[in-house]
Amino acid sequence: MGKLLVLLGLAIAAWIWWRRQQLLRLPMGPAEARALLGVGERASLQEIRDAHRRLIARVHPDAGGSVELATRVNAARDALVRELNRRTPRAS
Repeated sequence: MGKLLVLLGLAIAAWIWWRRQQLLRLPMGPAEARALLGVGERASLQEIRDAHRRLIARVHPDAGGSVELATRVNAARDALVRELNRRTPRAS
């Protein structure tokens, strides 16, 4: 019976790890990222950072939130910063 419980525990741990990896691999589009952070289409870098900071303070695991949600909030910030860098010309 003990071996069965250990095997079941390992199977559950493997499934949780696999599911988490699947969630982390999902690409987040700019529209979804804007909706998650609550910013407009033409948000500046500072507005994105401020929205991220407000939201991550509520969903961070140290504040009682979940790792998955904090990861999604960080991915939203990263997606919007990438989009902003793509549409903003750089000075040479």
